[in-house]
Amino acid sequence: MTLDLPDDSPMLGLPWIITFGPLGDADEWEPVVCGPYERAHALALAEAVVAEEQLMAVVEPLLPAVSADEIRGEIAAAQIAAEDEIAQVEEADLYGDYEDTIDEELEAAAAADQRTEPTRPPSEAELREGFRRIAAKLTGTAS
Repeated sequence: MTLDLPDDSPMLGLPWIITFGPLGDADEWEPVVCGPYERAHALALAEAVVAEEQLMAVVEPLLPAVSADEIRGEIAAAQIAAEDEIAQVEEADLYGDYEDTIDEELEAAAAADQRTEPTRPPSEAELREGFRRIAAKLTGTAS
């Protein structure tokens, strides 16, 4: 599971993390967070691990905040987004959105079926080179 971003999104250049967790309620264990990675590496690693295990993987950007106020702003934005989502669910007609939901699920399943071969996970050398590029971005030494 990851964000669907447009090709020109500035978030694509951020470092990304992967959170692995249990797929269902039967398994209970603390999620494992890995990263930071470049987005393509994070997606490939998540796909490789999930293909072999019954796990959930969430791939998301790591937002490098440089102050407590910036973090508070991100928290406030997330809280507002959650409240908005709850309000939308409460306002939605219980039966009115069923067709849309089914259509979206069928489209997602069809897209998943079209993928025949999983992406090759990056090698250790490729990951280490990605780490160097991320460090250069974060320290302002990127060329």
